Order: sequence, then structure tokens, then C-alpha cells
Amino acid sequence: MAATPRMVALGAICTTAIYQVKHIEAPPAKVMAHNRFTVVDGMAISAACAFQKLGGQAQVWARVGQDAEAQAMRQALILEGVDTRGLYTVAGARSSHAAVIVDALGQRLVVPFHDPQVDKSPHWLPLNELAQTDLLHCDVRWPEGAQAALKAARAQGVATMVDGDVAPQDVLQCLMPLADYAVFSDAGLRVYTGVADVPQALLQVAAQGHSRHVGASCGADGYFWVQDGRIAHAPAPQVQVVDTLAAGDVFHGALALAVLEGQDMAAAARFACMAASLKCTQFGGRLGCPSRAQVTQALQNTP
Repeated sequence: MAATPRMVALGAICTTAIYQVKHIEAPPAKVMAHNRFTVVDGMAISAACAFQKLGGQAQVWARVGQDAEAQAMRQALILEGVDTRGLYTVAGARSSHAAVIVDALGQRLVVPFHDPQVDKSPHWLPLNELAQTDLLHCDVRWPEGAQAALKAARAQGVATMVDGDVAPQDVLQCLMPLADYAVFSDAGLRVYTGVADVPQALLQVAAQGHSRHVGASCGADGYFWVQDGRIAHAPAPQVQVVDTLAAGDVFHGALALAVLEGQDMAAAARFACMAASLKCTQFGGRLGCPSRAQVTQALQNTP
């Protein structure tokens, strides 16, 4: 039996309160929520949880505050099987929080808070532990840590993936060339290249020659990537959308797992699109990530 794929996920972590409403009104307004969840998340954290739930073993590297919230975060992730030894307490800092409002169409308003005084130094990262992992996945919310870890991973021959979501262009220009798997959102790709057309932008990034794989997740339009100099595409299944929060993160976790399992890119992209689409049918952000059995069954039932 093959060893369980292992991934380290590095990025921002927060406690998020998610509220479900019929409409997101323009201010000033008061809107009653009819559902609510609290979840420990963040882009890389949600990808790690999806990776774990779908059959891998994930460890998270992130900074937490010196407060009771940090311990609650650890316990929540431990209950899901995620390795939390890489959560580092920053003395005097406050842990991050976010409020998310999701409407009846599954669209959302996200309001995060990250302590502006938190130490950005990556000096504490346990980079030696990369030798025991198969892939390092980074988001773009802590660029100092991501850059240090990505350089160390490449030096050790460990595969790297970066979630190229919307961020300052200089951050993307620093991090994306360090990714073996440069997996953008369509909006992040537009920021990085200045090109609105997804296929054209992907070909432009691929021509730089930094990454072995360049792709973009485009929500309901599925996943596009460059293969043998041409654009390939995996469509997203049509679903009844309830909540799109963390769908892209679930996509990243699922894609990383499928690649490490040895699936070819077409199969891996289809697997990831299905996992992300099924997540969108459930309210609760990353808590709506499907099980491996659910994804497998849905793929079998989809032409």
C-alpha cells in the first residue's frame, strides 16, 4: 500500500463567523441571519483541511496570537486530524478573526482582521521538517514566511504549490515564480499579468518557465491550465450553489492530493473541480468540503 501523501500548508489562520442571510443589503442596514457557523480557516488552512478530509495528511504552519483563541484553533484542527505543531505563538499578538456574510446565491462579503503588529519574521519555521513532506502549499497572506519556505522546499527538492489569489502585484511577483504548481484564481491571474483573458494570461505565465504547471480556477467556468503549450480545460459540474466560501481552497487541497497520488492532470483537475463544486452545495465555508467517497460517487455519476 502506498504511503499517505503528506502536505505542509503555510499561510494565515483565523477564526471565522459565517452568517447566512437572504440578501446582503447596502449600508446602513440591519439584516437577520437564519444560519451561523464558526470555523477555523484561512486559505492555506482550508486547503489543508480539504487535503486531510479527502485522504491525505496535512500539517499547518501559521502564526497565532498569545490568547485563548489560539488554543481553541489548535483544538479544532486537531479534532480534524490536522498536525498543528507548526502553529507558532507570537508574543503579545492577537489571533486573527473574520466575519463572513453569505447570501441566498452563495456569494459573500468577507471582513477579516489581522493584528497589524504581528511579527512577520519567518525565523521560527521548522524548515527541516520539509524533508518528511511531499508538497509545500502556500497562500499569499504571509509573503515573508511563504518566500522562506518555498526557497527551502526547492532547495530540498520538495514540490511547491502557491495559491495565486488576489494580492499586491509585488507579492505575487515574488512568490509565483517559486511555485512548481502555480495555481491562480482568475482574479489573481489578472492582477499578476494585467491580462483579462485567462488562456492568454496562462500562456504568458507558462512562457516564463518558472513552473512545471500553470493553471487558473475560474469558479463555475472550471479549471484551465497549460499542457504541452496549449490550453486544457476541466469544466465545473453544475450544482445548486449555497455557499462559495472556501471553494477555491478546497480545490487547491484536492488538486494537491490528486497530483501526489499520481493522477494525471486531467483527472486531478476533474477531481478538484468536483470537490470544490460539491463544497458549494453546503453552507459553512470549508466545513462543506465533501468526503472522498462523496467525490468518487459524484465522479462516477457524471459523464
